Amino acid sequence: MSLSFETLPVNKLYKLKECCNDLMAYQKSLATIKPELFDAMNFESRLVPSVEKAIHNHIIVAKDDNQIIGYAYVNISPKETYSNEFATFFDLSTVSHAYVGCLSQFYIHDAYRKSGVGSKLFSLSMEWLEQHEDIEDIFIFVSNGNTIALEFYKRKGFKVSHDILEGFITVLRN
Repeated sequence: MSLSFETLPVNKLYKLKECCNDLMAYQKSLATIKPELFDAMNFESRLVPSVEKAIHNHIIVAKDDNQIIGYAYVNISPKETYSNEFATFFDLSTVSHAYVGCLSQFYIHDAYRKSGVGSKLFSLSMEWLEQHEDIEDIFIFVSNGNTIALEFYKRKGFKVSHDILEGFITVLRN
């Protein structure tokens, strides 16, 4: 195993298509509440629009040799971005700044879980977010059934804020 971590430029986003679609399938496989909602979620409907709506994007990929085995996508967006036709993700009045940070997508291939890849991706993501003085609030949204991810983020210091969409998503906050 020859692991490396690097920033992926946004103009190379297409390199994450397979991993992003794997993430959606993984989330659906764990979901106990409305798993059918994942049927319409994929690279084109989730990752691409998130990148387009954000004011700052940062993508970190984990590689084994030259093969992408995981990624973290973090962004900074106007807080109003998180109140849309799908859901209102948090009470906008609880955020004092105009922008929020979000660990938007996080995925590691099965064979590499519990090898430290997730902790490294998480650490690099938080380092990038913490460099931006225009944000104070960082959110993570975990799909229902993904208890492993939920516990991982709690161990990293995030706290459960609330659930949305009747428990479909758990909102965590720094």
